[in-house]
Amino acid sequence: MMLNRKATEVAVFTMFRGCALLVVLALVVLLGYIVTGGLERLSIEFLTEMPRRANTQGGILPAIVGTFYLMLIVLGISVPIGVMSAVYLVEYEQSSWMGRVFKLAAYNLAGVPSIVYGLLGLGIFVAYLGLGFSLISAGLTLSIMTLPLMISSAREAIAAVPSTVREASYALGATKWQTIWHHVLPYALPGIFTGIILSVSRAAGETAPLMLTGVAMSLQRLPDSFFDSFMALPYHVFYMATQSSDLLATRPIQYATALVLLLLVLGMNLIAIVLRKRYRDKYRW
Repeated sequence: MMLNRKATEVAVFTMFRGCALLVVLALVVLLGYIVTGGLERLSIEFLTEMPRRANTQGGILPAIVGTFYLMLIVLGISVPIGVMSAVYLVEYEQSSWMGRVFKLAAYNLAGVPSIVYGLLGLGIFVAYLGLGFSLISAGLTLSIMTLPLMISSAREAIAAVPSTVREASYALGATKWQTIWHHVLPYALPGIFTGIILSVSRAAGETAPLMLTGVAMSLQRLPDSFFDSFMALPYHVFYMATQSSDLLATRPIQYATALVLLLLVLGMNLIAIVLRKRYRDKYRW
């Protein structure tokens, strides 16, 4: 009997290891395919010049800057609102019916297709509020799209803080807000940074919402303001892969642009990972 259980356990863990290995191999193959295909086109000129001749020559500087601006808008809007919403749900409405409704809504909204958020941004920001096809319209749309994911991640991180931390703070005479600001949030920061990584990664790779809110096919200038048109790396890859007159000739540009997008997202994620590790080492419980 013991031998059968041990054999079953070995078989199950071998299957788990095999599944994990398949995921890692798929990631390695994908990254290797993009890197080998994009390195031949990647250069300083490609990163710093304006596009020319229907994006077949020159660089992708406007797309890099536009994507970076979008990420800043998403971070500036979704992170504060997401964290404050999570604090409200955990610390003030955790056991009420309203808190349960908000929690269910956040989980459901996180699974809504991105094209639906694009239509929402088109109807509200572009048409109703009169922001037009602009960087701010696209940024607000991506912020709404990533907000449910940010709320869910921050909520789980805040709820995971032990109740003893709160009780010790109350015992020393701190108010509820002082307890949240000085004790709960610092301990929850590693989990919150995980939500930031997931939110930024999702927003950086979306194309459908940008197509409906103001992304341009090609620009010879950088955005002058948040109300200006812009280029973005994911849409640039989509355009070069589907709308170019010579797909084989532009394939190195597609791979190089995808590689730059991966490096940009990886760079922003590394910053969040370093900060997460710093706060995890500082606030251990």
